[in-house]
Amino acid sequence: MDKQVLFRKFVDFTTGVHRTTHEIAKGIKLDAVTPVQYKMLEYIAVSQPVTLSSVADCTHMSLPNTSRELRKLIDKGLCEKVVDGEDRRKQRIRLSVQGQALMNGVFGHMQTELDRRIEGLSAAQLKEIEQALDLLQTRIFK
Repeated sequence: MDKQVLFRKFVDFTTGVHRTTHEIAKGIKLDAVTPVQYKMLEYIAVSQPVTLSSVADCTHMSLPNTSRELRKLIDKGLCEKVVDGEDRRKQRIRLSVQGQALMNGVFGHMQTELDRRIEGLSAAQLKEIEQALDLLQTRIFK
């Protein structure tokens, strides 16, 4: 296989993922958080507990900016810092009960939209999609 063709398909795929994620998330009302704060909440929700530096890395923000936005999320009651059990000098970040409830609502909306998109697919087609996602997760997005 031509690696240049594979790369182009990968770029097309990742662009499609971003576009589809945006479309699926349309209509979600998040008056309490900015788009940057939402991205932080989304990352924390799927990866918690996380470090400040991993949030900064994932959101492409500086540590001071990430720290400032995290402080706002903590003040809103959506996140909390917890002391690392192995090294008390380190802190981890996780969603609070309120933050988890918010993200459960967001993910519920997104699941409804995804269900609408896959409606009518056969069990075999759904299995193919699941296998393709598993393969991408283990080989590319590890």
